[in-house]
Amino acid sequence: MSVYALTDSWTMTRRELAHWARQPVQVVVSLVFPVMLLLMFGYLIGGGRAVEGAYVDYLVPGMLALTMAFGLEGTMLAVTQDLNKGVIDRFRSMPMADGAVLVGRSAADMLQSAIGLVVLIVVGLGLGWRPHAGPGQFLGAVGLLLLFRFAMLWVGIHLALVAGRPEMVQAVQILVWPVGFLSNALATPAAMPDWLGAVVQWNPMSQTATAVRELFGGPGGESGHVWAAVVWPLGLLVVFFPLAVRRFRGLGG
Repeated sequence: MSVYALTDSWTMTRRELAHWARQPVQVVVSLVFPVMLLLMFGYLIGGGRAVEGAYVDYLVPGMLALTMAFGLEGTMLAVTQDLNKGVIDRFRSMPMADGAVLVGRSAADMLQSAIGLVVLIVVGLGLGWRPHAGPGQFLGAVGLLLLFRFAMLWVGIHLALVAGRPEMVQAVQILVWPVGFLSNALATPAAMPDWLGAVVQWNPMSQTATAVRELFGGPGGESGHVWAAVVWPLGLLVVFFPLAVRRFRGLGG
């Protein structure tokens, strides 16, 4: 990526960050919602059937992975709103690097996702969760979570460009729910029917959650899943990043 592309992308990132000041409620809600889910499953619904060890040690890493798939609708709505207001058309008429608008949007989303991870980790520590890992393993787990978010983000951006209208985002966003809940984020596959457990094991989110649990040294972690937690998101990026950029370039063409 050239210096001009980086400069354009940073300009677009600053534009998205400026929106935070005008939409503080939306930012706060996106940070509080995962905390509510963690508390709900930890105290009201959780039980940890078939989980070896403390359920909170199994739940928190799973919730961290689950959070990386949710909340994409904010970015998707912003993309479709810019499309319908003609904002993207104006940007495309300027001497700006292709895809800088999308990269800026994704950078702002990743910053918010990182803040959300910090908030959820702090709440998890307050609930009694303790990662049994060194600094390198801890940072590796956080890196896997952000990599998964980055991949899911570009899937969402591409789908938003395809949908084209804000009212279609809700219909597309609902596709995230099967990915999130047909995983081992909240329950171990050992507590599920065999056929469902097999589906859950192949879920990309399950690979990330299992790898993160392994790096954190908690229950539910299995060796050999870190490579899958890297390959799955990279595979999604290889497919959806160029698709999104190509779709963006073709707008109005």
